[in-house]
Amino acid sequence: MALLLEHEFMPLPADKQIETLPFLEAVAHLPPFFDCLGTPIVYSPVKADLTGNIKKIRAVYDSNPAKFKTLQNILEVEKELHGSAWPKTGATLALMWLKRGLKFMLVLLQSISDGERDEEHPNLIRVNALKAYEIALKKYHGWMLQKLFTGSVYALPYKSDLLKALEKGKEVKEEESIEKIHQFLTRVTPILDAIYEMYTKMNAELSYKA
Repeated sequence: MALLLEHEFMPLPADKQIETLPFLEAVAHLPPFFDCLGTPIVYSPVKADLTGNIKKIRAVYDSNPAKFKTLQNILEVEKELHGSAWPKTGATLALMWLKRGLKFMLVLLQSISDGERDEEHPNLIRVNALKAYEIALKKYHGWMLQKLFTGSVYALPYKSDLLKALEKGKEVKEEESIEKIHQFLTRVTPILDAIYEMYTKMNAELSYKA
């Protein structure tokens, strides 16, 4: 899968301490995924949000690479630094929204990989996208954004077109593309789960609506 596998994520270490720089370098290649979904009015802002949050985290990391060596270091230092304004500030907030965008992406791909589909329209990905939205983003969106996203599923590409876009236009058998998605998910899902776990343990998760 050219787009998803062109920059590998490092395996999650046993202590679940995710190094900031390798994580940012790997995740920086993922925003173009949202171009593959079409519907620019909906997914271009998601892509821009993802890209912007990566830049915010990178700026904090670059300010002191030793201090911000891991993602947990970022949360710990910013909690001490920002006091009562934390976690709704700095790279902590940027990573909170970044993980939600990644969650949408991973749930969508996992659903496709698992073969979940509308049996009457097996080449559509509405079922997969709606599941991803429900799980990853819906509860953080106000009514207008929810309506916009829900309506956007009718303009999503066919599954075959999405897989071709992920292969950067190459004709690849569906089962080969699905296997590559599976490889990607196997590497990235534990990392994202560890980030969610970190936010829960540090009481850094916020539920306000965008």
